[in-house]
Amino acid sequence: MTASLQMRAGHQLTMTPFLQRSIQLLQLGSLEFQQQVQEVLTTNPFLETVESEEAGTTDAEPPEPTEAPTEEPEAIESAGLDELWSGAATDYRSGRAGDDEWDPALMVPGTPTLREHLLQQAGCLRLSDRDAVLVQAVIEAIDGSGYLTQPLDELVTLCPLDPPADPDELQIALRHVQALDPAGVAARTVAECMKLQLLALEVGEHPARTLAIRIVDHHLDLLAAHDFQRLQRELGCEECDLQSATVLLRGLTPRPGAGFGADETQFVVADVIVQQQKGKWVASINPEVIPRIHVSRFYASILKGGREGGGSPVSQQLREARWLVRNIEQRFQTIQRVAQAIVDHQSRFFDYGAMAMKPLTLGEIADKVGLHESTVSRVTSRKYMATPRGLLDFKHFFGSHVETAAGAPCSATAVRALITELIGAEDATRPLSDIKLTRLLEQRGIKVARRTVSKYRDSLQIPSVEVRRMSHRPQA
Repeated sequence: MTASLQMRAGHQLTMTPFLQRSIQLLQLGSLEFQQQVQEVLTTNPFLETVESEEAGTTDAEPPEPTEAPTEEPEAIESAGLDELWSGAATDYRSGRAGDDEWDPALMVPGTPTLREHLLQQAGCLRLSDRDAVLVQAVIEAIDGSGYLTQPLDELVTLCPLDPPADPDELQIALRHVQALDPAGVAARTVAECMKLQLLALEVGEHPARTLAIRIVDHHLDLLAAHDFQRLQRELGCEECDLQSATVLLRGLTPRPGAGFGADETQFVVADVIVQQQKGKWVASINPEVIPRIHVSRFYASILKGGREGGGSPVSQQLREARWLVRNIEQRFQTIQRVAQAIVDHQSRFFDYGAMAMKPLTLGEIADKVGLHESTVSRVTSRKYMATPRGLLDFKHFFGSHVETAAGAPCSATAVRALITELIGAEDATRPLSDIKLTRLLEQRGIKVARRTVSKYRDSLQIPSVEVRRMSHRPQA
């Protein structure tokens, strides 16, 4: 046996503790980030708060680039995808998002939100890092009622994975989430929500379950119309069996997330303020979310004049203090760059509303600002813009596209807005079917399949034409 020495040229980024913490802090929401900073302030004597009126006359230590940590801030942007997700996935599987001391109860008063409830359960699943990312992406796309509001094909574009997630992987992630409590969560339609709740029941305890599932799968329109005679004929069942199935269906909830703290009760603070300045939409960091801290010149000078070695715990605290101050600056610079790129791309939305929204992916923004796509994903996670059109999640501005007759792409968000407008203006006695909506969209130059219209309508939680027709039928 002969031994041989092989050399392989390449570049690999070492995932140091400082870099791991930088990545974790970048993906935190505004209030979570402030809480992290506050925790460090209480334990690190080298950090001090500074009131805004004192900002110009502080005893802050001047920057000392020569004593910066080994890893530069820019290393975050070049970190490999697996390395970037490793820290986040580990914390996610433990039910946390960042520091071990983070307490979600400090973020939301009272009842936990549906999102927190789902993440806590997902943290108990045995998932790979890749599957954990996909499961979290599905959970993040669930609204307060418990419905999955984002089509799976759009989640593919928003998941920063390499190679990109395929539809089968997302279907598996969706099934993981749909198996969580409460039953019916992550459904895309009312019918799917009902079926998931039925499947969660034991057949032995609920013998009418099988018949109820048949009704949901094939005859929901007859149930909505209360046409029980025809429903019985179609099912070929006894009247007593139909009554049992109907009772079972009436016991289901159309909003499985209603029993949890609503997302709207969370303390959401805008990270960015969007305003029009000299005819241009400008994204600026909200000054209220920037921690005003600095490294104490007094304590730093004491350490410098002492005999503490560079590897002592006190010296380590000074390095961490300097790192945090620099990281705060980098965090908000990165958020502002990404926000401005989004605003520039979606400027017509701010002028004209949702129907002017353009297709946009994380990759496009990553190319514009020169960051890794996974970094952009972190920057846009749980970040909000205060705009003239409301307080909006960064993710609101991303979405897939559909074809138009002119060849220019049209965003799925714009198509949903148009569907909402068409249904809002319909004759209540003659509501528009999905086929009719498809034709009306085609008349406006938007080519989209009927099943896509149905999917978008369901994601908007707009009932089917049969249910809308019944709701407007005069009572006998």
